[in-house]
Amino acid sequence: MTALPGIPVLVRTWFGDDEAWAALAEEVRTPSEDGFLANVTPVDDPAFEGLTADALREQQTDGPIVSFLADETTLTSAEHPVLAVWVLPHRDGEQRDLAPFRVVPAELWSVENNINLANLDWADFTRSAGPDGVFRGF
Repeated sequence: MTALPGIPVLVRTWFGDDEAWAALAEEVRTPSEDGFLANVTPVDDPAFEGLTADALREQQTDGPIVSFLADETTLTSAEHPVLAVWVLPHRDGEQRDLAPFRVVPAELWSVENNINLANLDWADFTRSAGPDGVFRGF
């Protein structure tokens, strides 16, 4: 498999709708009202079709804390909820719940910026996600 860079990425894992991917990429590149952007590198390579959260963690063991997947759910849902994945290896004995959660593209910057800069904790976002598991902002 092609190697991923050791920086935050947004990996396309489903290739059934090129227009949906283009729309998502545009949403992610659009600054927030305060001018914030997610520092993610889009990866649009069929070699990553079907990539799972666990496989992403195995690929990115040295670099960011969080990266993102654009899977079939992302690209077929009206809100384009991206899967946020904690990729930093767990420390021995660490018991925190670092399960992936979904985030709308307009809030991707908040997750990426605050997690990778250690301003907020994973639980800050998961506790603020809706009942459907999607983070839409604080």
